[in-house]
Amino acid sequence: MNTDAMTAQMASGDGFIAALDQSGGSTPKALKGYGVDEGAWNTEEEMFGLIHDMRSRIIRSSVFTGEKVIGAILFERTMDGTVDGAQTPAALIAKGVVPFIKIDKGLEDEVNGCQLMKPMPDLDALLEKSKALGVYGTKERSVINSANREGIAAVVKQQFEVGQQVLSHGMMPIIEPEVNIKSETRAECDAILLDEMLKNLDALPEGQQVMLKLSLPVVPGTFDALVDHPKVLRVVALSGGYERPEACVELAKNRGIIASFSRALLQDLRAHMSDEDFDASLGGAIDEIYTGSTQKAV
Repeated sequence: MNTDAMTAQMASGDGFIAALDQSGGSTPKALKGYGVDEGAWNTEEEMFGLIHDMRSRIIRSSVFTGEKVIGAILFERTMDGTVDGAQTPAALIAKGVVPFIKIDKGLEDEVNGCQLMKPMPDLDALLEKSKALGVYGTKERSVINSANREGIAAVVKQQFEVGQQVLSHGMMPIIEPEVNIKSETRAECDAILLDEMLKNLDALPEGQQVMLKLSLPVVPGTFDALVDHPKVLRVVALSGGYERPEACVELAKNRGIIASFSRALLQDLRAHMSDEDFDASLGGAIDEIYTGSTQKAV
């Protein structure tokens, strides 16, 4: 796939984006969910080796293809690794899956009810390396915990500034201002976020587009204006702590939004599974998320 083909797949492809981008802080939890306890490794390198083995097993699975998984988000170490001798982005592209990379370096402490992204001083170098490996775009995450307009405005402003840096390298940013689904002011957060996103989208230069990754809204259809915006290539949703069945039900209530799930995709996979059982479990999860992404209840 060339860049134009990847853009077309992201714009209108049937399916969803797999988030395989757990980073340093969340890796032990991801491994524990996979049935690998902390005693299984002694060093950070061994830990990352184990998580790469899990991701490689997913990518090489016969059920993990571009027919239903149209994209995948990678952690930098995963991007730098190989799957059966091929660079991970190349292995994805060979299966018809568009590769993205997580670029944020974690979150700042909460200010005004929100957490901005930490500085990314080496971002230009990472973008150059990623593009050279065939990576199509990026994903960058902030968190909104309460309905504070000043805080939410700062989150969105930073996201679009980073998005412009990504666009300058000829790559597609997935802008992710996550609303904490446990927030007591979640519906108000959704409304303020929508307002701030529209302001920043309208200010983008003509001809530029971004992708958006959002928490599923309290009120279905809240983000229809973002789905329809000419400067938005695609809107995807994170599971945000929902179990997969509930996440898929909520996803199906929102037209034009596809999934970009991580834990909800991987939650039933275990290291001890036979390849046959592993593929069956992964295939079942893929089918369920694909259905929520493509068969809408609206």
